[in-house]
Amino acid sequence: MKEPLLTVKRLLLCTALLSVLYLNEGFAQGTEITVSGIVTDSTDNSPLPGVSVILKGTSTGTQTNADGRYTLTVPSDGTLVFSFLGYVPQQVPVAAQTSISIALRTDTETLDEVVIIGYQEVRRSDLTGATSVVNTRNTQALAPRSLPEQLQGLAAGVSVRTGGAPGQEAVVNIRGLGTFSGSGNPLYVIDGVFSDPNTTINPNDVETVQILKDASAAAIYGARAANGVIIVTTKKGKAGPIAINASAKYSITSVPRTYDMISGAEYVRLNTLAYQNAGYALQPSVATYDGTNTNWKDKTLSTGSIQDYNLTLSGGSKDAKILVSGGYMRDKGTLLGHSFERASLRVNSEVSRGRIKLSENLMLSSSTRKSPVQGNFEVGNPWYDMFNNLPILPVRGDEFVSAANPKGYSLGSMDARTFSRNPVAISDLWTTKSNFIKILGNIYGDVEITDFLRYRINLAGETSLDKHQTVREVGIWYQNQSEKPSSIDDSRFQYLNGMIEHTLNFDKQFGVHTLAAVVGFLNQIERCDDNLASRTQLAIYGGTYFTTPISALGAAGASGTLNTKYINSFFGRVNYDYSDRYLLSLTFRSDKNSVFSKDKRRGFFPSAAAAWKIDQEGFFQSDVVSALKLRISYGVLGVPGVPAGPGGLYQYTGLLNQAPRAVFGSDQALYVGGTQGRLVSEDLTWEEKTTLNVGVDAGFFNNQLLATVEVFRAVTDKVLTAQPLPTYLGGNGADPIVNIGEIENKGIEFELAYRPAPKGDWNWNVAANVSVIRNEVLSLGNLGIDPETGDARNYIQSGNSRTQVGHSIGEYYVLRTDGIFQSQEEIDEHGAQADYAKPGDIRYKNLVDGGTGDDITDRDREFAGSPWPKFTTGIQGNVSFKAFSLNVQFYGAFGQKLYNDVRRDLDGMGYSNYRDGLNYWTPTNTNTNTPRLGVSYATGVPGDPAVDRGIVSNVRGNSDRWIENGSFFRIRSIELGYNVPAAWLQKVSITSARVFVSGQNLLTFTKYSGLDPDVVGANVNLEPGVDNGNYPSSRIVSVGLNVGF
Repeated sequence: MKEPLLTVKRLLLCTALLSVLYLNEGFAQGTEITVSGIVTDSTDNSPLPGVSVILKGTSTGTQTNADGRYTLTVPSDGTLVFSFLGYVPQQVPVAAQTSISIALRTDTETLDEVVIIGYQEVRRSDLTGATSVVNTRNTQALAPRSLPEQLQGLAAGVSVRTGGAPGQEAVVNIRGLGTFSGSGNPLYVIDGVFSDPNTTINPNDVETVQILKDASAAAIYGARAANGVIIVTTKKGKAGPIAINASAKYSITSVPRTYDMISGAEYVRLNTLAYQNAGYALQPSVATYDGTNTNWKDKTLSTGSIQDYNLTLSGGSKDAKILVSGGYMRDKGTLLGHSFERASLRVNSEVSRGRIKLSENLMLSSSTRKSPVQGNFEVGNPWYDMFNNLPILPVRGDEFVSAANPKGYSLGSMDARTFSRNPVAISDLWTTKSNFIKILGNIYGDVEITDFLRYRINLAGETSLDKHQTVREVGIWYQNQSEKPSSIDDSRFQYLNGMIEHTLNFDKQFGVHTLAAVVGFLNQIERCDDNLASRTQLAIYGGTYFTTPISALGAAGASGTLNTKYINSFFGRVNYDYSDRYLLSLTFRSDKNSVFSKDKRRGFFPSAAAAWKIDQEGFFQSDVVSALKLRISYGVLGVPGVPAGPGGLYQYTGLLNQAPRAVFGSDQALYVGGTQGRLVSEDLTWEEKTTLNVGVDAGFFNNQLLATVEVFRAVTDKVLTAQPLPTYLGGNGADPIVNIGEIENKGIEFELAYRPAPKGDWNWNVAANVSVIRNEVLSLGNLGIDPETGDARNYIQSGNSRTQVGHSIGEYYVLRTDGIFQSQEEIDEHGAQADYAKPGDIRYKNLVDGGTGDDITDRDREFAGSPWPKFTTGIQGNVSFKAFSLNVQFYGAFGQKLYNDVRRDLDGMGYSNYRDGLNYWTPTNTNTNTPRLGVSYATGVPGDPAVDRGIVSNVRGNSDRWIENGSFFRIRSIELGYNVPAAWLQKVSITSARVFVSGQNLLTFTKYSGLDPDVVGANVNLEPGVDNGNYPSSRIVSVGLNVGF
């Protein structure tokens, strides 16, 4: 597989390069004066590609290349006109000059910017739906890990949560979360192809990003657009001589903060006091402490690095253009054993002949992610274990060597009183390597039938081949771990996506009436093929394991699934404009999806929107307000959120479980039985999201200041929810999913952008956005009986988070702490904990049946805060002075509560080495939140009769003791760049060069005690605010160079 892929890559690269060279031959020089130069942005002096350079009064002209460079033969007394969308045109007399370089100033009339809204392009001033346009210059200032990660803070209503793990995918929600169990991620459309760009797309290839947020904007994509749509357009070739642009960026990464842990000697002192207070003999490991002082953080964390290199070739003529780009990125993580690398190749080309245009976009990506095994009980989580492991334990030692532990990694023991796993051992003994190969592309043809009618056919495809290999060597890494043989799991996942799409576009003006319409249909097939082979007892020679299943000697296993999905769609939109004042947009999409039963497969999703340009009315006169538009939209979107089950069969298909066995007869024959493994759900249908949006767009001071306000309400109905059923109905106790839930998201968004006119060599602009979103569960259907109250249950419980009707998704539902008991009198007066509490123990509120002698139970829980921010904000600013430019970005989220599960684990007083534990309660140290020091179990065995229930109660996980204020404000990025003067570069045949330094996640202002308040929990839907050892965002310091030839 690898050699053919390399051959294809080489052929594509050679073909692309030969095409560029061929196209370049068409640029012959005339006999008149030849003028050349560079066109830059006056904001930051960066080169501008694609600028039109025309000889005034003629059609003679060219465009600047990827480095902003142009060359044109013109009369020596002519005038050049420089123009580019979004910038003020300039005219410059040639006056016999052979070198003319200029800086274009941004046009404050940005309302005429063209925006892609799905199968159509419209002026920004003609938008009727809620659409945000992302300034990709802000994304380019960030680390090149993934495009979705770079979008954080750049658009109102768009929530992006991600960690620092190499290759980690970002969690993106547009205008809240509308599901309990499915994906809340938006639909990505990359050059007209539906695909996920999370880690496979090179961000350097991206040219524009538009985000569609309401039903009017997104309804053209129908059933997959309920979570919003992000339209990504990659860079294309520009007419002009061949331009080469190369960039290199090197970054140092680190974990900004960690928990403060105590030394080995401090732990011995703390543990000695705990056992003395409890009246127990000291642990042998403490009594005979040998001075070992292992800093597990230093053994597990280190400084990481990111290398990013890109090379782009672009050129062509007016009728034939091509762009070839290649990139390589390697992210060596800060956590031991974690890394990610990506190599990508892109070829985008376009050929025009008369009224026919053929274009293609092709991307090849190969990426590899390596890490220790994660996500199961045996391996735990290194973000817990590096802090929980005791400093008195070495990483490894001869005393730990055994047949089960040949490398002698240290373990917790009953003597050492730790159940933590050795993260260094895991990174060495049980690792996984994942390879992802992806080919994504499309070929489309445009035929201009008439001046107002255009037909397009789009043939698109995506294929990916993923290989995951997990190798386990012989060894153990925690107390009482079962010995297991070496093993290998080798899985292959193949994904195929084919699509054919036909569209017909109409665009014509009839006096004061303008009509733009599009209709189309689509057929798509998706196929997922997953196979797994496993085997134990790997062959080993000279200490090296053979890592192929066929070379192993033990038990073998194999499994696989196959999913196939068909989608058929019809869609259309009509945009009507009367006198550039009154706008109307009508959209529909009809989708048919094979994940449903035959009677439920077709869904219809319409929307309507209208806008009034008040500033175009004759009665509107203002020297301050230069633009004013009112918008309203309403529509329905769908979600085909039905997951595939065992064997790839969807939920409308029942399953038979043949696991039951029975022996009958004198011959003791084994007979296969059967039970219903899953109930049939033929009535499953689309989740539907109904959205109402009202917006106001305004421009002030000749549109130097632009403002947008959006107010929206979205209700997702028929949300898929597990329906509890008695086990006697079948299904092996697995609850079927049904359309019974209902979720509301409503809010308000603000976007501001200020771009004043330049003053001399100074130029600056600033943009900001604020989002306020409220989430509420409206219905959960019939979930059976609440075992606590005996009433009808109207909630879903997941850990310490509860999703209940009338509340937001995932609110905390826990016991409420009420300080620390200071005396026996307080304990007696409280009553509920009188049987076991002592002065210095946590006092809990007794909310139900609060009589003397009652214990604290789950019935005493109540809601204790929401994980969702009350508002979020993003701020971006650009300042330039001569050759220097500065880009700054800020992001903040405020009002959310976070559950710090790592700190809950660290506060377990039985084996904690958390420094906060030194400030424990004593009769002379009562001004503290840390309870008394003690021992929960005399021998470390839960259930020991000599238990201190007060100590156990102090670390109850279902309390608000570890719920914290999660608000934060972060310096997201700072980049300082310098454009090397052209006069310096001419001597070395370089057209442009820019050097820069940048910092990302430099400083975070927060009261949260965890590693990172920007939490991505393990259960992003039902427990979105639980910090259960998320890989924190890295602090990144970078230096880079961009060079154009």
